[in-house]
Amino acid sequence: MAVEAFDLSGYDVVLSASHSFGKGVLVGPQTLHISYCFTPTRYAWDDSHRYLREFSPHGLFRALVPAALSYVRLWDYYAAQRPHVYLTLSQYVAWRIRKYYGREAEVIPPPVDVDSFTVCHDNSGYYLVVSRLVPYKRIDLAIAACERMERPLKIVGQGPEEASLRQLAGKWTSFLGFVPDEDLPKLYQGARALLFPQEEDFGITPVEAAANGKPTIAFGAGGATETVRGGETGVLFERQDADSLMEAIRIFELQRWDVRLIRRHAERFSRAVFLHKMETVVHNQWDVFNRARK
Repeated sequence: MAVEAFDLSGYDVVLSASHSFGKGVLVGPQTLHISYCFTPTRYAWDDSHRYLREFSPHGLFRALVPAALSYVRLWDYYAAQRPHVYLTLSQYVAWRIRKYYGREAEVIPPPVDVDSFTVCHDNSGYYLVVSRLVPYKRIDLAIAACERMERPLKIVGQGPEEASLRQLAGKWTSFLGFVPDEDLPKLYQGARALLFPQEEDFGITPVEAAANGKPTIAFGAGGATETVRGGETGVLFERQDADSLMEAIRIFELQRWDVRLIRRHAERFSRAVFLHKMETVVHNQWDVFNRARK
């Protein structure tokens, strides 16, 4: 792999950050390698069967794809043994690193720019989705739930699913397309809550919503179980379908929410917290590495 060609011999510590091949860099015996792993390589592990279904080359090349994926999976596993230390962004990903690589990972959630947002006590009555419009995000569930409940829904984002999602939408759904970062706070502040119907490794938008004092109604799987506290900073629904989301919206609307508590929850994911945790881990692991060499 090309990543193995980098000459990193002159460094004391190498910090790789990657969702695929970065963990495979080669370092010398005097160098500590810490991997901040966003996810095990998806098309080699979790999504390999879906990748084979959706990737449709022709002829001989198509027949070679399974063998190529097997090679990538083998390389990926052995490359995953190279880092001395693993860090990752959620307990959910840590579990997958353990499952596929047999390695333990310390969780340091990624930094969120919470200081760009301020608490808002009011709302304009709509629900909000901020997302790329791709199939696994399950925006169709948010549309179905809000249309059936006659609740206004604003969707921020673009993607290949936009045309099909527009066909599902009725008068209660508005597509806002691309929205610049500087305009997002106003949209969060006007929302009753963020809808998050997908399964993610982490999920930045629930933290952004919380930084504005806004709860999130999220599918209770993946990283959302760590960024959303059921009953305190939002509602988690069990089944990934419109009926379950609708029930969660009803529960949400019956509850009073402490916007200050929600904001404090978001501050746990700030840039300052991330940098402090990262610096602490690097210094501690460097000490451990040096003691082991003596």
